[in-house]
Amino acid sequence: MEYKIDQQAIGVRIIAGDEARARRHLLNGMVELAEAAGYEEIILPCVEPASVYTDKAGPEILGQMYVFEDKGGRELCLRPEGTATVQLVADKHFKPGRNKDKKFWYFQRCWRYEKPQKGRYREFFQFGVEVINPSSEAITRELIDLAEAMVSLKTKEYEVFESVKRGLSYYVEEGFEISVPKLGAQKQVVGGGRYKQGIGFAIGFDRLMLADA
Repeated sequence: MEYKIDQQAIGVRIIAGDEARARRHLLNGMVELAEAAGYEEIILPCVEPASVYTDKAGPEILGQMYVFEDKGGRELCLRPEGTATVQLVADKHFKPGRNKDKKFWYFQRCWRYEKPQKGRYREFFQFGVEVINPSSEAITRELIDLAEAMVSLKTKEYEVFESVKRGLSYYVEEGFEISVPKLGAQKQVVGGGRYKQGIGFAIGFDRLMLADA
């Protein structure tokens, strides 16, 4: 269940009991699938320089970000998504032509200043996988299959779109999406594609939780 309190910020939730257990069950299944496919966990910081996202994801994301100055006058933000930070890791530690097929998974809280509605929150959870320096075009098929397997932990009724234009500017070609039609306006639960250093996808964990098996 969700607990609501008067002092609670808009668009965040306190979750406990059966709902928390159901979320943990789904998460455990996703982790099991990811690690069976050779992905290892990466834990990302919640606070980043705002430039990480405006440089990697494009200026259009700035209007959705929680941005603030620290006591040293540096412009920081609460992380709005995970892929841009993984790209920084790739830039610094994984050179092109070497360190092929480095695979990561993550489960992170993210924050975006959006109008809260069912399946869309200002503090939300994202499960993602990334492959740095993929050695083969076949990795796209592997990722789509993995995303489908994760979605099918929660529902068998979904649609896969393998060639769609993604909204963030770091994508270098059309990507892929998975939707659950019965979720209506919030039907997209997976989005992914290829960027300069690699390829990956993210699952909107909160939306997927709304899909019945």
